[in-house]
Amino acid sequence: MRFVLRHFTAILILAAVAAWAVFYLPNSPTWAVLRLKQNIDARDGDEAAKYVDFESVVKKAGQEMVQKQGGTDPLSAMLGNAAIEMLSKPMAQVAKSWAIQKVDDGAREVQMPGVAVAGSIVLLHRNGDTAATDFTDNKGQRWRIHLARGDDGYWRVTEIEDVEQFLQKLQRNQPMATP
Repeated sequence: MRFVLRHFTAILILAAVAAWAVFYLPNSPTWAVLRLKQNIDARDGDEAAKYVDFESVVKKAGQEMVQKQGGTDPLSAMLGNAAIEMLSKPMAQVAKSWAIQKVDDGAREVQMPGVAVAGSIVLLHRNGDTAATDFTDNKGQRWRIHLARGDDGYWRVTEIEDVEQFLQKLQRNQPMATP
């Protein structure tokens, strides 16, 4: 009893940290980023894929590319957005399969460096059921990533801004598949 009285403040702080770790952290976007990295490191593509909304990422990447290519031409923008709506589900399935395979194989291009994960967590800004982070990795790649909480409570990556430069880097490192 004497020990508890002498260390009451330390015990109170430890209890608060433990409560935060048990009740708050698992429902946060930070937890999703950490779990995504753990699953990638463990080469578990199916589990890692649970933390990415591939359809949303593909759709927003397509919209971003149409906006850059189309400029102010409304007809081009309309046709581009219609194509995105039609092709986003099949392309999302292809992207998901590719990502799962790469994670399962331990491919370097899908690895998340610890420094990048730490940077993304430190710079993570949460606003209700959305969150965003903006950081530059050690290779000079700027990352602007958006997450959102789904209906099932999982936080998922929903958008990677300026994904075109990332896709170009991946394409340079990957031989094109022939049908």
